[in-house]
Amino acid sequence: MLPSLPPGVGSSSSALWDLLGNAMVMTQFIRLTPDQQSRQGAVWNRVPCYLRDWEMQVHFKIHGQGKKNLNGDGFALWYTKDRMQTGPVFGSKDNFLGLGVFVDTYPNEEKQQERVFPYISAMVNNGSLSYDHDHDGRPTELGGCTAMVRNLDHDTFLVIRYVKRRLTVMIDIDGKHEWRDCVDVPGVRLPRGYYFGTSSVTGDLSDNHDIISLKLYQLTVERTPEEEKWDREVFLPVVDNMKLPGLDVPLEPMSGLALFLIVFFSLVAAVFAVVIGIIVYNKWQEQSRKHFY
Repeated sequence: MLPSLPPGVGSSSSALWDLLGNAMVMTQFIRLTPDQQSRQGAVWNRVPCYLRDWEMQVHFKIHGQGKKNLNGDGFALWYTKDRMQTGPVFGSKDNFLGLGVFVDTYPNEEKQQERVFPYISAMVNNGSLSYDHDHDGRPTELGGCTAMVRNLDHDTFLVIRYVKRRLTVMIDIDGKHEWRDCVDVPGVRLPRGYYFGTSSVTGDLSDNHDIISLKLYQLTVERTPEEEKWDREVFLPVVDNMKLPGLDVPLEPMSGLALFLIVFFSLVAAVFAVVIGIIVYNKWQEQSRKHFY
């Protein structure tokens, strides 16, 4: 098991973690951001993960003075090639290589009807994709679920499990000590040697984003010879047989003038083609008569 997130800098495992930005070490947790505007904080492990099958358990707490939809912005959990790099995606870099799991507490999309926030989602990136803040990451989301995680009196947990190229995310947020499915995606291929971390950011709206513990476990899983054959090492993150969805943008209706011009020039082109055809045909007939006589 990877040493859990230290409750204090003085612990023996604290040397394995780096703090970034406004992240603060408290007595029993790490506060990524306080309930203040324009703050950014992160915690990253220094040791790359070479486990084949693993499970990351996260004990967290999100709380603040803001009322519903007047708080933000949430936090992210990372398994990525790069570490300790700030950016626009919950305080970390965009176009990342690896996995991001986002606990998003504020809806940026104005006409948000399909989701109820707070919302947890997952994204796998090969470095070419950008997280779409305006649409809350929907174009590149692999799966997700609603999770009411703010201002709760009981403990809240999230687990990320990666077994046999299958990515699952489960939550325990109801105080019942029961895991509930959130994300389940087969065919996820993640390289080894990436780093675990967590980050958060606040803007005009804010919250306390506290990480009480991060615990990584190695899972022992048996594989058949056929599974061993297909479970080869990869060097870029990829999801098998999955085309990342895009936003459906409706086409604007064509104006009357544009339709008229298209029809007009189409008719002109047709008439021109007929005239050319007649000329060519007459030339051919004239040449035929000359050869005949």
